[in-house]
Amino acid sequence: MTQLEQLKNCLNVEDLRELARRRLPRPLFDYLDGGAETEITARRNTLAFDEVPLFPECLVDVSSVKTATHILGQELRWPVMCSPTGASRFYHPDGELAVARAAAATGTLYGLSVMSTHTLEDVASATDGPKVFQLLIFKDRDLTLELLARARTAGYPALCLTVDAAVRGKRERELRTGLGIPIRLSLQGIAGFALRPHWFLGQMRSGSLQLANLARRATGGLAAQSRYAGEQLDPAATWRDARELIERWRGPFAIKGILSPDDARRAVDVGATAVIVSNHGGRQLDGAAAALEALPEIVHTVGDRVEVILDGGVRRGVHMLKALALGAKACSIGRPYLFGLAAGGAAGVRRALDILQAELVLAMQLCGCPDLAAIQPTLIRRR
Repeated sequence: MTQLEQLKNCLNVEDLRELARRRLPRPLFDYLDGGAETEITARRNTLAFDEVPLFPECLVDVSSVKTATHILGQELRWPVMCSPTGASRFYHPDGELAVARAAAATGTLYGLSVMSTHTLEDVASATDGPKVFQLLIFKDRDLTLELLARARTAGYPALCLTVDAAVRGKRERELRTGLGIPIRLSLQGIAGFALRPHWFLGQMRSGSLQLANLARRATGGLAAQSRYAGEQLDPAATWRDARELIERWRGPFAIKGILSPDDARRAVDVGATAVIVSNHGGRQLDGAAAALEALPEIVHTVGDRVEVILDGGVRRGVHMLKALALGAKACSIGRPYLFGLAAGGAAGVRRALDILQAELVLAMQLCGCPDLAAIQPTLIRRR
């Protein structure tokens, strides 16, 4: 069976996850799939959607469904953005370039991670689709400002500041194989790579792996750059730093990693135009609230002043509909498109996005929602 045939046989995100599991070296699949400690929060992100029943409306003309929206100053065909995720070449040699192109083809927004394996300039030139560049506040503030300036020069319309990674979570699956920061492969990790020789062949054809945006500051390859990146995480960063970046950028600016209404209010106060309700995919603080659980109160607190985006746990189109009914302007996805990337490169990402887009339209039709404005809180009742 060809790769395209395998992708066609994937009917949902879980199918793509299974295909990714079979293709990736075990350490890389665990890096992608795993969360912090016991992974309760990572699981809860998706399970929380099960606690929100729908009460659809019938006899509504849904022969034509409209999903277009406006996020971070950019027009999207449907209310989804591809969340910034680091080191996408781990999953396919084309890495971030493949994701950016697939996102543009489906009319959604791509968030490029500062920890990407292709430079922000290369990704910007690869597609003219909607995009945002993600920043972290590094100890070396000059590095942070340099990256901001590079993003402006490269033509990124918006920035996204991730604020829930001042220190790195305890990701035990990564620690067992040695694929954390810094990278020190264990025997178990080496064995996992040895069982997937095709992965090496693909990477060898694409040049050395590196954290491309940091290569100017850290030489010596991926291991040295990952160590440098870990050392640059700044637990002393404050809202004052966020305000300075927003004032320098002077454009659409999202703050990602918000779970509390008070932090959402602070984000608005320092000038953010969007808040992304997120717990980092359950990869940081195990036991944190699911993103969906935190969403309603944040919408109630700041939803009339900024765009509120839900990030975490989305695996189905109906999950997106529930988040929109709870007040989100859009949803952000990470693992679903990475499963697709690992399963089949740009075609796999496209398959993941097409599945979710079709499921969203179907859910809207079955709930009597001909457009996004019709997705109202009356569709749900909290148990």
